[in-house]
Amino acid sequence: MQLADNLRFVFTAVLWLWAAAAAEAGEAVRLRVISYNIHHGEGVDSRLDLPRIAKVLLSEQPDLVALQEVDDRAARTGSVSQPAELARLTSMHVAFGGNIPLQGGRYGNAVLSRYPVQREWNRELPNVGGGEQRGVLGVEVELPGVSERLLFCSTHFDHRPAATERIQSAERVNELMREWSGPAVLAGDLNDVRGSQALQILERQWLVTNEGELPTIPVERPVRQIDFVLVRPRERWRLVECRVLSEAVASDHRAILSVLELVR
Repeated sequence: MQLADNLRFVFTAVLWLWAAAAAEAGEAVRLRVISYNIHHGEGVDSRLDLPRIAKVLLSEQPDLVALQEVDDRAARTGSVSQPAELARLTSMHVAFGGNIPLQGGRYGNAVLSRYPVQREWNRELPNVGGGEQRGVLGVEVELPGVSERLLFCSTHFDHRPAATERIQSAERVNELMREWSGPAVLAGDLNDVRGSQALQILERQWLVTNEGELPTIPVERPVRQIDFVLVRPRERWRLVECRVLSEAVASDHRAILSVLELVR
């Protein structure tokens, strides 16, 4: 464990030095961001396999990852702290926001970050009609060469057919941003599509990082995009690339990757 911690420290230090040099050269800071609903690590083959999830992530060398449907010490997944285990497998820093008590543990959203987490918070989203409690997890990280912190959020909206809770959740997310003036990224499973009222509400303040639809479900042959990466303020960001990953077994969602540049 000590060796792993030392390696993580060295890797983070090298990353900071590289990014700082790039920033001093006048370049925008480039970030690789993934959103992935991991279905508590259970694939469509019914195998519970966190190393497989980690392999999907590591294949894209992300800087920030938003995860949904993450178990923390729940009996159904062997009472393992999935956030801590994924942090270990990827050598990244981690934050977890539990929203639902589950079988002796908790269930919710997580964030993995190559940069140390300076501050974290978890806020409940509106609950309509006694559905699953949803939430949004926010972490603040410091990027070398950038004067203000970046806020990175992972969220998971309600899945039921009625849009009422998703609409209220989108409004709540926008309300939370009143407290934040710096750059921000919101990533997650929104359980809704472009053009829906929930997405329209978010797009009042956020920029969706893909122009055309990038379907993420069903995982075998995706036809609908419900997983998104959004940024604000829009004038601070440039989109380099956005695509859905090809892995179709590790979870019941495809992961979505956005490569972004934050303009200083």
